[in-house]
Amino acid sequence: MNAKSYSPRSTESYVREMRLLFSHYNDIPPKTITQNNIVDYINFIKIEHGVSRDKCRMTAQSCSFFYKHIYKAAFIVPSAFYPRKEFRLPDILTQEQVFKVLNSATNSKHKLLVGLFYGTGMRMSELKNLQMKEIDRENSQIKVLAGKGSRDRFTLLPKQLLGDMEIYYRQYRPKTYLFEGQTPGKPMNERSIQHALRQCMKLAGLEQYKFSAHSLRHSFATHLLDQGNDIHTIKELLGHSKIETTMIYLHLQKKKRAALCSPFDFIMTHHD
Repeated sequence: MNAKSYSPRSTESYVREMRLLFSHYNDIPPKTITQNNIVDYINFIKIEHGVSRDKCRMTAQSCSFFYKHIYKAAFIVPSAFYPRKEFRLPDILTQEQVFKVLNSATNSKHKLLVGLFYGTGMRMSELKNLQMKEIDRENSQIKVLAGKGSRDRFTLLPKQLLGDMEIYYRQYRPKTYLFEGQTPGKPMNERSIQHALRQCMKLAGLEQYKFSAHSLRHSFATHLLDQGNDIHTIKELLGHSKIETTMIYLHLQKKKRAALCSPFDFIMTHHD
């Protein structure tokens, strides 16, 4: 997987899924596990553990990779075994809620984390690994190195965040990564970032919504659409490989939806 330039996170996930499969079939040598065994296992984790579609898909992909490249078998788990795709609209914050969360942050690091997740649309892994040298203040942009799919891209650097960034820098003095943990020069732990966001949500009175870093990313995209920005520009800012992935935000647009008139309202107001 390293040779094929898979991300460390993907490699870790694939290895974990195969360990769970082999643990389930601990009385069967890995080389003799069949495609039917894998299908039975996917059904087992769905029924007994109630796992999500994404978890089942990850299991299928991991098995497919393993039996194609490691223990080469006469079968590959096909995409036909993936659970049917669910269409669910992502949770987003209103602009008022984002403002409330920003004002609820108790320190400069937490405030900057929230501001950058919402103001740039970066993923958790991308912001965690953001190095200071990739922040271009002069051109108000951030270079996101090898995001999902190993593609570099540029995203926005909000000008209104520069003051908060200065305050944060003077207080924490990061060396390499913008957000560093206990060890200087090493990125902040993902769990610590998640904890910081949860604290901000709780202080803002939004704990019950279970908003996450990804909720702020979804909000970034949706609010850009509401401002009249085109879908293709937003696709590039988010780092999506397919326009279909970005199209989901069309369902969340507030401004266009608010301007719609139900045909019922139309006939009732035009036929007195």
